[in-house]
Amino acid sequence: MLKRLHIYFKERYPIIPRLILGVIVFLEIHFIILLNQGVTKDQFRIGIQEFVGAFTVFAFLLWLRIADDLKDYETDQVLFPDRPLPSGRVFKKDIIIACAIVQAITIALNVIFMWKNIIFFIVLYIYGYLMSKWFFQKAKIQPSLPLALVTHNPVQAIVNLYIIAFTVQKYDLKVFTLTNIMALWTLYFPALIWEVSRKIKAPKDENDYTTYSKLFGYKKATRFVLILTIMDIITNFILVWNLNKISVCVLGLLVSWMTWKFIQYIRNPERFTLVNKVELYTYLQESTMLLTIVAFLVFGKV
Repeated sequence: MLKRLHIYFKERYPIIPRLILGVIVFLEIHFIILLNQGVTKDQFRIGIQEFVGAFTVFAFLLWLRIADDLKDYETDQVLFPDRPLPSGRVFKKDIIIACAIVQAITIALNVIFMWKNIIFFIVLYIYGYLMSKWFFQKAKIQPSLPLALVTHNPVQAIVNLYIIAFTVQKYDLKVFTLTNIMALWTLYFPALIWEVSRKIKAPKDENDYTTYSKLFGYKKATRFVLILTIMDIITNFILVWNLNKISVCVLGLLVSWMTWKFIQYIRNPERFTLVNKVELYTYLQESTMLLTIVAFLVFGKV
């Protein structure tokens, strides 16, 4: 079983990178809120709760990954037979047991260390459960990419809400602020942009797999992602404006570069794979956000 789980995690959910991702997601939103609401370094109280929160993000995303692989098992047998589960290299019971153990640990940690935030933890997991069950509307949602997007993608905002609620409660901060509203949507848009762009293909690359480019045409689908990218960068501008003006300039250059790439793709979709450019842009964008936090902590407002 351990060997099979090693195969699964290596190919579908690399543990160390995803743990690091959980830490990055949690701390980015956590510190963005603190710094924008005037909490200073001397007032920080970093402890086990922050690590529990980061682990919760990791565990929850693991649950979503496994739930997706289980509910898409039959489809993957046809379209992606080489994946660990449909290929038979990993058994369903292997990942179910592993997931159950991780989630049990996560629940225990939240009950013990994050009790004040337990309502938002429950909300997060209820949403995840509904996703795993196709919101009990599988016949309608599964065949429809737009419906799947509308019902499933907001989960990132629910993750953000879990983090925001913890931060606000721990430091007794204002609840309804522009920063909190923007933080709710930051990382949501990158996830949405990636999800749509990975299902945009050049006409010659289309196959039996349903894509947004097949449904709406690659030009319309690409323009939609461009609009989302602009909306995303606006949230970033608002979040870093009072922290570092250099970061605002960097983010402006990044979105200008990505806009040009969208235009190039619309003109010639065979020039490159769109999702590769989107992933590079997202890495650079989120790195800029993290460096903004670090720079503010070290040098103060620039």
